Amino acid sequence: MPRSESAHAAISAVLARYCRGIDRLDLEAVRACYWPGATDSHGGFHGTRDEFVAWVGTLLARFESTMHFLGNVLIEVNGNAAVSEAYALAFHRSAEAKPSLNLIVGVRYVDRFEKRRGAWKIAKRVCVTEWSRVDDEAGRFPIAQGHVRGARDRSDVVYAMLAELRAKPRRRRARASKKR
Repeated sequence: MPRSESAHAAISAVLARYCRGIDRLDLEAVRACYWPGATDSHGGFHGTRDEFVAWVGTLLARFESTMHFLGNVLIEVNGNAAVSEAYALAFHRSAEAKPSLNLIVGVRYVDRFEKRRGAWKIAKRVCVTEWSRVDDEAGRFPIAQGHVRGARDRSDVVYAMLAELRAKPRRRRARASKKR
């Protein structure tokens, strides 16, 4: 894979891991997307990586669920630095009917990424709010019994599947080398 494509893939993966960390309330996964000393300007918040993680953890605890979707992701790479612009829809839901706890927000994550020691991470983020709207409770449909529900912690099904995958990599590699 050419160097630029490799950078694009690595940066896109960081953006997706950030969204998973936010939606699963996995604050260490969120922290791992940023370099130490990184800054984030997010709505009314402006501060360091660690200050952001503390702030967003308190903020997200008010919701019963969130879901962040990435749309267009544009990345421009220059050596070991890059700028990405990722369009996103952020859904926030609460059991309370308050509009401030039930909203959909259109944002752009404008990030400066840096590659250090072979890894791409966020060095500076500006979250640009484009619009927001209330997610009216009257428009919701109940989730039927028997459906697997998301969890906002490491009990979510994705972590069990990742643990299974990580426990078996040697067996798959051994089978692949026997086929050669």
